[in-house]
Amino acid sequence: MDYKLNKSEKLRSRIAIDHLFDDGVSLMAFPLRAAFRLRPRGENPVQFLISIPKKRIRKAVNRVTLRRRTREAYRLNRNELLLAQLEQLDLGVDIAFVYLDSKPAPYSVINDKVTTLLTRIAQAAIDQSSTPQENNEQNC
Repeated sequence: MDYKLNKSEKLRSRIAIDHLFDDGVSLMAFPLRAAFRLRPRGENPVQFLISIPKKRIRKAVNRVTLRRRTREAYRLNRNELLLAQLEQLDLGVDIAFVYLDSKPAPYSVINDKVTTLLTRIAQAAIDQSSTPQENNEQNC
């Protein structure tokens, strides 16, 4: 299994980020919030960004630490929790992780919450893909 995190998996496009926060769905697992938007599968099935607001975490060293913890938790859990389901459904997803607490959380907490959020995103993808098929069957 490939655990590399390529630069192409980072969500950098201003337009895609705007669509994500305008049209996306938000999930909470304190101290993280995940905004996500399902899309047709492209070159990269998952693109993500991590935001640690300066207003909540004042020291840069703590923001960097939280960003690294969140990225590592995502990197280790994405293959088994998210990519397998998206590949079967032929969907892609854009995800934004936003840190909400004013105190740095330990890695174990962040790992649990990222796992929870990825599982819920995969379940939302399954639910969304099954809904249009059911509607098409009812219309026939």
